[in-house]
Amino acid sequence: MSQFKRLFVMLGPQMRHTPALQRAAALAESSGALLDINVFVDDVDTFGLMSDSRERERLLEHNRQWLADEAEQLRTAGLDVSTELLLTRDPLGSVLEQVEHLGCDLLVKDVQHEPVLKRLLVTPLDWQLLKDSPIAVHLVSDIRLPLPRQIAAAVDLNCHEGAEHLDEQVIRCAHALALQCNAELHLLHVCDAAKTHIADFGAGTVTMPGFDGSVRTAQRAAFNRLGDHHQIDLERRHFLEGPAIREIAQFVSHSRADVIVMGSHRHDAMRTFLGGTTAHVVEHPLCNVLAIKAVR
Repeated sequence: MSQFKRLFVMLGPQMRHTPALQRAAALAESSGALLDINVFVDDVDTFGLMSDSRERERLLEHNRQWLADEAEQLRTAGLDVSTELLLTRDPLGSVLEQVEHLGCDLLVKDVQHEPVLKRLLVTPLDWQLLKDSPIAVHLVSDIRLPLPRQIAAAVDLNCHEGAEHLDEQVIRCAHALALQCNAELHLLHVCDAAKTHIADFGAGTVTMPGFDGSVRTAQRAAFNRLGDHHQIDLERRHFLEGPAIREIAQFVSHSRADVIVMGSHRHDAMRTFLGGTTAHVVEHPLCNVLAIKAVR
């Protein structure tokens, strides 16, 4: 049985059989979870593009009909499906209100790749969801198969508050998902010694002899203890070195990983603006991220 009982799918007015919908339907079928399909129409964009209310109503009616047809097909396949069409000027607020009202425990959405300049001016909705969603968020970019066949739990291992607890949550979630999907479970960590220097000592250059080697040795030992504790085979453990975003992107490009399970927590104002590691990994065109919220 999956740890997810009710799946919330967020779609746009022009989206149809997207990777996110395919993934959510496959997860619901494999677990018996309820499937809530929601199409959000941006009221601001609609009124900016449409010359009269008839065009808006035509768009809304077209989506209502598609939702009804899609729900009927999924119910015929044995799924428990509900649908809703929402016209809103606040997509983020509407999503958060819906998931709380429905009691969903997983939000599934297609990745919305934004130009770099736009990301600097406006925080992408995907990043806002990673920060503010009270439930796990599965952002889907592309899928090889509807159900994942290789799932990687990406752990942190840095010595900041709550990291160890969040790592355990990430591994437990990845393990449960792997069991549900009959998928391989892999363990992934990126050792970024330069980032550790900054985190531990502030801005400036660290010249302590052997510091890099000590960081690597300590993190590799902690990584292997985690792998042993969760009985993950050695060939499915991946200890990488370098900048985390780059190394995870390369791992995704050169492996068969379908989902990277990562931890997500509220950042301070600057990290929210810049986007955390999880948010930046989402931008990789082949990476499907399942972000688990930190639970105290």
